Amino acid sequence: MTVITVSQLNRYVKSLLEGDKNLASVYIGGEISNFTNHYKSGHFYLSLKDEGALVRAVMFRAYASKLPFRPENGMKVIVKARVSLYEKDGSFQIYIEEMQPDGVGALQIAYEQLKKRLAEEGLFDQQRKKPLPPYPGRIGVITSPTGAAVRDILNVLGRRYPLATIVFAPVLVQGEGAPPQLIKALQFFNDARAADVLIIGRGGGSIEELWAFNDEGVARAVAASRIPVISAVGHETDFTICDFAADLRAPTPSAAAELAVPDQLQLLSRLEQMRGRIRQGTRAAIDRAAHRLTVVRSRRCLTSPLFYVEEQGMRLDYLTRAFVHAAQNSLSDSGRRLAAIGGKLDALSPLKVLSRGYSIPYAGKKVVKSTKDVAPGDPMSIRVSDGEIACTVDRVESKK
Repeated sequence: MTVITVSQLNRYVKSLLEGDKNLASVYIGGEISNFTNHYKSGHFYLSLKDEGALVRAVMFRAYASKLPFRPENGMKVIVKARVSLYEKDGSFQIYIEEMQPDGVGALQIAYEQLKKRLAEEGLFDQQRKKPLPPYPGRIGVITSPTGAAVRDILNVLGRRYPLATIVFAPVLVQGEGAPPQLIKALQFFNDARAADVLIIGRGGGSIEELWAFNDEGVARAVAASRIPVISAVGHETDFTICDFAADLRAPTPSAAAELAVPDQLQLLSRLEQMRGRIRQGTRAAIDRAAHRLTVVRSRRCLTSPLFYVEEQGMRLDYLTRAFVHAAQNSLSDSGRRLAAIGGKLDALSPLKVLSRGYSIPYAGKKVVKSTKDVAPGDPMSIRVSDGEIACTVDRVESKK
């Protein structure tokens, strides 16, 4: 009896599986479950299942990094894989080299996934959109130098608004080298402030040909642009991630050129209308001023200035007479009031009292009101109505 180890068993089974040519490269269809994206290693771990069975699977980073979409649980896929055994734990599993969605194309899934993720970030929000300048002086054009798109854009810009300067940045618009060139062109215009508005795009094509404008880096560069961006990719029915990230989406490159600039014919028409309104307004203002001048010139102060002087002299005479009359009335009233007050003061005057036989004794300048104010021998004066009498006090007698 021969006894083998577990490692020997697993190694033997693995050699049997990997030695079978039918299992070296098989196409398997199934539904993804238990999906894990190991962010450190970059490997994908998942299971493929159908109604009756399940198999474990791994997709190493070298193959996973080439997928244009992100696998998700529940997604039905077709994979190309080799069958083997993981010796360490004896797990039977498949090693996936290629994967594609079963039904919807991989690029379409990648497009929907990126669109959803960027929309959730708010990259497409209307509040982020910048308005286009009404009269741009410089227009940046980012597209292929050989396609029909650049000819259409230049023709429309030259016809509608030849005043603008066109700054052209030739780039690849498809293939792996296109996204870096598109991003670099956007950064150049923003760093140098070389344009007032940007047009980025290309003519129509398949989803593969338009895929550069579905690149995440391009979308973020468009959204981050400080210069307003018009996206014009493909035909009217074509929508790319760049369209959603731009400030304005145009159905075609020609339409983008029309949206970027005003029509010179319309501007000239508007200018002519404004000129007519200005002419009418100026004529009306001149007519009003002429009418006012005629009215002013007809006034008597200008036609007969001497009459105006005489009229003012008459007015001055009238005011003088009125002033004199008012002053006389005021003086008369004041005189009457003064006489009345004088009569009242005269009635109250001490001299009136003296004229009735009374007198006022003084001791010096002080009026004698009491026997205590003087003593025998003191000199006194007595004021009567017609003068003063000097005397000396002989006796002082108090009466109770």
